[in-house]
Amino acid sequence: MKITKAVIPAAGLGTRVLPATKAMPKEMFPIVDKPAIQYIVEEAVNSGITDILIITNRGKGLIEDHFDRSPELEFALSSKGNNSMYEEVVGISKLARIYFVRQKETKGLGHAINCARNFIDGQPFAVLYGDDVIIGEDPACGQLIRAYEEFGLGVLGVKQVPEKDISKYGSLKVENIRDNIFKCTDMVEKPQTPEAVLSLYSILGRCILPPEIFDILDKTTPGAGGEIQLTDAMKVLAQTSGMIAVEYTGTRYDMGNKLGVMKAEVETALNHKEIGEDFRAYLKEIAQTL
Repeated sequence: MKITKAVIPAAGLGTRVLPATKAMPKEMFPIVDKPAIQYIVEEAVNSGITDILIITNRGKGLIEDHFDRSPELEFALSSKGNNSMYEEVVGISKLARIYFVRQKETKGLGHAINCARNFIDGQPFAVLYGDDVIIGEDPACGQLIRAYEEFGLGVLGVKQVPEKDISKYGSLKVENIRDNIFKCTDMVEKPQTPEAVLSLYSILGRCILPPEIFDILDKTTPGAGGEIQLTDAMKVLAQTSGMIAVEYTGTRYDMGNKLGVMKAEVETALNHKEIGEDFRAYLKEIAQTL
């Protein structure tokens, strides 16, 4: 079955990047001239996704406004003859069919995904975490979709993390199939002892889930932090039918982390068609003073 639907959970409070997130959702942090969530939506669209559900909560109205039409701004641009910017602004509202639903209680990522049940309507779907911007020539989401089409199993987007950091992530039991594709048969969330670590591969920002995940989530009890953890539900899938893990290409930026935000800004600016050359010269100048 062709995957055309995606869910972007964007209901987190962004406590790691306070006070900036007191009034602005972290998903709206600009990376040069586009908010983080636009990069995520564009990745989904470039992967063949046509319908996107963004899960928000109170205080995230800026996200909805960004993907809506803006008649006053559009009129101002067109009346001044700024046609290229007019087309770009209008184009944001036409990227895909974008819907919104609020997660009324902060009960974890698993609970947030369960809010998408009616939208998904029994189809396999992509999940693109709202914290994670992944930039590369081949969209990460598309790489996972191709693996789903080949194997017919849920797919995890993975990267290896440093051994000292694995306790902050999930650890996967994997067996290589070929190249960057693995079979995943078990996982543990935030292993606290060396014995609990299954590998240094961790789920980072992307997955493809079959519709069966919703029935599993219904039976999933609160886990870490007293929340419904998506990892706990995916663990059931891994232990029963198995899942596929794809070590995707592209650079991941954690937009819920201060250093991640700055890396995204700097590295994207270096490759930006308008300011890249000047910004590179500026960095070289600054580097001489360090």
